[in-house]
Amino acid sequence: MAQDTGAPTTVSDIFRRAQAIRGERGQMSYRDLSKTLAGEYDGRAFPSMHTLTIPEQDNRAPEEDWSAGLSVIARGIQMKTWAEVATGIVLCLEQTESYEREHGNTGAQDTWHDRSIGIEKSLSEGVNKWMPDELMKLAEAQTGGARGRAIASEIHSLRRVKAGKS
Repeated sequence: MAQDTGAPTTVSDIFRRAQAIRGERGQMSYRDLSKTLAGEYDGRAFPSMHTLTIPEQDNRAPEEDWSAGLSVIARGIQMKTWAEVATGIVLCLEQTESYEREHGNTGAQDTWHDRSIGIEKSLSEGVNKWMPDELMKLAEAQTGGARGRAIASEIHSLRRVKAGKS
């Protein structure tokens, strides 16, 4: 059984526990992992539906991959069934591991999963149209990174073109 720390368990906590078990016993089947998780958490309070996310997964795989089990987790919480919650957690983990195996780490993502393709120009135009200059300067100062500078540069280029100063 999982150690009760007094703090409510979240879906992220359970997911991290699944990752830890998988790291310790890499050859364990997903089915056995699900049974192990359900056994560890049996008798504990269920996570809140308000924390039905695994935010750190965005860095490992696209949302459409890692979120595959969230509906199963939600059903398990609603039905008060740890086996169902564990099945959903393991499904999320399986999808994440499968994505990483097929596509590499996030630095090696394919272009299909690149969310910035096709929206940078629209984003720049929208920001250019609606963001006041003082907020623009603040945003540039806050982002500071290469991506922030690239977006800021594009916005400035669009402003010059719009003003006829190309």
